[in-house]
Amino acid sequence: MDLDLRKAVLHNISGNSADELEATILDAIQSGEEKLLPGLGVLFEVYWNNADESEKEEVLEILEESVKK
Repeated sequence: MDLDLRKAVLHNISGNSADELEATILDAIQSGEEKLLPGLGVLFEVYWNNADESEKEEVLEILEESVKK
């Protein structure tokens, strides 16, 4: 069976509003289920591919500070 996880995640969230996307992200984080991590990764990939350089820099700075703690 050939499962394209990216396509499946994008299909499931296609057309979602900002509120729905936020709920999806919060649910994935709060549930703590590892099986949801790939979906968050796909969302991050979509963000990253559409962010400008200053947005990417800001995210990297936040991540760098967050992983130091």
